[in-house]
Amino acid sequence: MFPSERLDLAQRYADLLASEGVLRGLIGPREAPRLWSRHLLNSAVLEEQVPSGVRVADIGSGAGLPGVPLAIARPDLSVTLVEPLLRRATFLEEVVEELGLDQVTVIRARGEDLHGSDAVAPGFDVVTSRAVSSMAQLVDWCMPLTAPTGVVLALKGVSAGDEITAARTSLRAWGCATPEVLELGRDRLSETTFAVRVAWGDPSSVGWPPRRQAAGQGRQGRRRR
Repeated sequence: MFPSERLDLAQRYADLLASEGVLRGLIGPREAPRLWSRHLLNSAVLEEQVPSGVRVADIGSGAGLPGVPLAIARPDLSVTLVEPLLRRATFLEEVVEELGLDQVTVIRARGEDLHGSDAVAPGFDVVTSRAVSSMAQLVDWCMPLTAPTGVVLALKGVSAGDEITAARTSLRAWGCATPEVLELGRDRLSETTFAVRVAWGDPSSVGWPPRRQAAGQGRQGRRRR
């Protein structure tokens, strides 16, 4: 999953999660013994769907999942970790410095605060998230950050199909193409990972910043954690 020359970085990140991550309440104590299978590999396998050399945003990054494992596995990517809580953002900054991840930037903000900002323009090629919110809410947070030819890749569980059904109003309002449920790591992991891939229906019609097509902005105004 990780290049041999960067495996040490992955181990050091796992050690930080098991120590400072647990002490600061970013990772539950019971998660420490299964950090590799449940968190690092589960996140890094997302690289199967990420093109070379693109800009990636990890929304609600928390302890850095999936953004940090993805950056370790793929040094060709430019990764932005977006996290609103100070203690989490501080931990992420320390991780980036400790591991020397020069291609990773930490922004302390909510995803919706970045809509239309210069820091985002002209949009990210891939916007990802893990264990942040429902698919319906993620569409409203993530599509305004996504470039016309970009995609949202949300790591989800086996209920991904039900979440897509519940999100159909937001998907329609944003002009999204039909979402795909992807099973990642079939030949690489003992337990596969599921992700929902959402792209624009008509990239040529997407301006900057992207606008919701429905009259009411609905969930866009809501605050998240």
